[in-house]
Order: sequence, then structure tokens, then C-alpha cells
Amino acid sequence: MKKILYLLSLLLYSFTSSQESKVNLKGIDDEINKIMADYQAVGISVAIIKNDKIVYSKGYGYRDLEAKQPVTTNTVFSIGSNTKSFTSALIGMLETEKKLSVQDKPSNYIPYLTFSTDRMNNLITIEDLLEHRSGLGSIDGTYIFFPEAKRIQLMQRLPFIKENGEPKNSWKYSNFGYLMLGTIAEQVTGKSWDSLIREKIFAPLKMNTSTTSIDEMVKQQDFSYPYGVYQKHIEKLLFQKPDNDKPGAAVNSSATEMANWIRLWLNYGKFESQILVSKDYMKNAMSAKVMIDGAPPTSPDEKSYLFGHGYGWLTQIFKGHYKVWHAGGVSGFNSNVFLFPADQFGVVVLSNQHNSDISNTIANMISIRMLGLDHNKPYSYEKGLSDIVKPDENISTALNEKKKPTHDLDAYCGEYSNKGYGTFTVSKEGNNLYAKFPTFKFILAHQQYDLFSSKLTEEVPQQMNPDFDFNFTLDDKGNVNGVVMDMQGGTVFKKIK
Repeated sequence: MKKILYLLSLLLYSFTSSQESKVNLKGIDDEINKIMADYQAVGISVAIIKNDKIVYSKGYGYRDLEAKQPVTTNTVFSIGSNTKSFTSALIGMLETEKKLSVQDKPSNYIPYLTFSTDRMNNLITIEDLLEHRSGLGSIDGTYIFFPEAKRIQLMQRLPFIKENGEPKNSWKYSNFGYLMLGTIAEQVTGKSWDSLIREKIFAPLKMNTSTTSIDEMVKQQDFSYPYGVYQKHIEKLLFQKPDNDKPGAAVNSSATEMANWIRLWLNYGKFESQILVSKDYMKNAMSAKVMIDGAPPTSPDEKSYLFGHGYGWLTQIFKGHYKVWHAGGVSGFNSNVFLFPADQFGVVVLSNQHNSDISNTIANMISIRMLGLDHNKPYSYEKGLSDIVKPDENISTALNEKKKPTHDLDAYCGEYSNKGYGTFTVSKEGNNLYAKFPTFKFILAHQQYDLFSSKLTEEVPQQMNPDFDFNFTLDDKGNVNGVVMDMQGGTVFKKIK
């Protein structure tokens, strides 16, 4: 009798839960379409998971605007930094297999690894990399401007790169930290990060169309092109192709397959009947292991507070509910994944729009509905959308006659090098100076005296703000001996030729 009552109560709960989802999703199409119109969005794909099931999934708009090919729930998008939770899970799998411990030092697995200070060498663990507590912070310029043939070769630069924060005692978001985690996984297994993601995550989760390569992604029948807005016009962009930084940004997936990814996390490492990651690791990953902003709410109706970070996930209190989430953005795409572990609910929103928070706006709207907090009112939001970066056809390269350079332009030409980054050249073409990196070429527009700024000469993927200051330095004899480039608080490149 008890068994029958239990089954009846379970059926009633499932029915009630299903009915609640349907009520909460009433009119969702209209609301998403209104948000898309406001953002001038091209395409969106959504999946909502409740109690280990997809309760809603749909594609909106176009994956190929020019050919009017519609987005489906199987359309593959680039998910950017949502890749970090994949690398986190990979580390968790290796710890579950007892091949490493998150308390180990990275130098246990990366030969000859040393940081710029003894304090970093003594303190930093794999866990600190997962939590963005290494102190490395943003040193993206080293791999964006000066990529290596192999990811592990970048590690040789770390002794020459200064820290951005206090190891252990500060939170500094670091793409390079996840690049290191991918390298550790490769060293432990002898396999590439791409192979590990395919074998250990995509295959068991039935993510059959997901990839870690744009070249593989575009071979799919159903994939999205990247787009952005410029002066109120929609423009197709160039794909960004992560390379050295794949462990932090390279996954491409669909809403349908990301739903399986969400199910794995909401089930604490179990997918269907298979345990892929230990429950303890998954709990730690979704915990507020480090506080980013621990201040209490400032008003009774404040919806978000207590911001933290776990292993590849951000955490916060969202209208009284514990939320685990991450956003991702690469050239022409943005995405958001929200998990509400206590509510057994998750949502993924994939978008093909750059410089936009549309996926966050839609994910927030859906979350409020699914948590029963919408009170039958439309979602109110502040739009976040800005123009893409394009080459300026009207760049002024004339010298500032009132504050002329201290030397003829030929004196600034040569090779400039920094051991933590690499070597680039400054050359004169016609009456202009150009800075040429292994991956980019900029024209240098004169500002004042020995200060120039970089400007795009051709279209590039929307990977960075291309406007950098180049402040040339002089030795005690007045000769040009280096340049300070304003990345990571000012990076000095010495003139070597």
C-alpha cells in the first residue's frame, strides 16, 4: 500500500511540475521575439531543462541571414567561455580517476613550470587555476598576439609575466589559467585537449554534433554564421578560431546537446545511468569557493547578490534562489548557461550576435518565469548592445604638428621583444608606421611626441579592442630603445634591432 501511495504521489508531483512549466512558459514566444526585435538579433536557440527533462526547446530567427536558413534547436553555435566548465569537468574526471588532485601544484605536471615570484610558485594549485585565484589575471595578449605551435610552449613565458593580483587572496578572471588546465590534462593523459573533450564528454553525453574546431563546425549541415550590429545595420563577421586558448573558448554546440550538458551538472556528475564525475567534485565546482562580491543586498527587492566562483562556474543569489552560471562570447556569438541546482532547473540560450547581452536577457526572463516570479508581467531589462569594431577608412595618419615626434619615423623602425610575450616589428610604409605581429598588423596613428595608437587596417575577428597605445622610450643618449604597449598595465618591449 505504501508503495502504491508513493507512486501516486510521484505521478502527481510529475504532473504538477509539468503543468507549472507549461503555465510559466505561456506567451514565451512573443516575449523572446520582442526581445530579439529590440536587439536586432539574427538568431537564438533555447533549451529549458526541468527535473532531468527538456520541457521546452526552440530556435528563433536565422542561422544564415543571407540565405534565410532558420535556427533550430540543433543549430551549432560557438559558446565561447562556457567552454571553461568543460575543461573543469575534464579536470574533475581526471581527479575521479585519481590521476591528479586539485590540491596539486601545476608544476607537478608541466615540466620546468615556474611563475614570476616565489610566492606564486609556493602557493598556486590546480584549484586556484579553476577558481581564478592564481593572480595571473588577464594576460591574453601573450597568446593572442604571439601564439605558439604547441600550447605547452607558452608555459616558458610565465617567469617573465608579472602577476595581476595576489595569489590565493584575490579573484582575477584568467583565460590563461584555463589554458594551463588544458595543458595539465594533456600532460597527464598524453592526449590532446580536443581528443579528451570528444572522448570523455561529447561521446558519453551524446553530443554528436558538438566540436572544438570551427573548421569541423562548418562541415555540419546545421550551424550558425556569426553576426554583429554596426550603426544599426546587421553585418556578418569573421569566425574566431581559438587555438592556444581552446580550453577556455573552443566548444561549439547546440541547445539540444547543451541540454545534456546541463543534465550532467544538475545530476552532480551522473548522466542517465553513467557516473562521469564524482559528486564531491561537482558540488565543489558549483560552490561559492571564492567570493567576488560578498556584500549583502542594498534593497529588499535586489535580485542578485553574493557573487562567487567555483570551478568554471560563477555563483550568486538570484531572487532568493541559488544560481550557478557562466556566459560566453567569441566573434559573432554570445551564450549563457544558467543552473539552479536546488530547483532542478537549467536553461541554455545561444545567440549569433556579438557585443550583446541578449542571451543573458532571455535567460533571466526564462528563469524568472520558471521560478514562478514573473507575476504575469513582461520582463523588464536594460539592453546591452554595442557596435562591432571595423577598420576606419578615414584614419588620420598625419603627425601632430604641435607635438611632433622626437625623431624621424625611420628611428622607430625595428624589432621589439619581451620574453613574456614575443617579438614584433615596426616598419615604415610610405609615410606611415606599421606594427606587425605574428597574427595582426596595425597602422600606428600619431597622437603626440613619441605616443602612437594602433588602428585596424583590415577586418579581423572580433576578438579584442584593437586600440592600443604605443609609447616609445628613449635611452640616456636620446635614441629609441623600446616601447610600452598598454596591455596588462603596460608591457615593455625592448628594441633589439
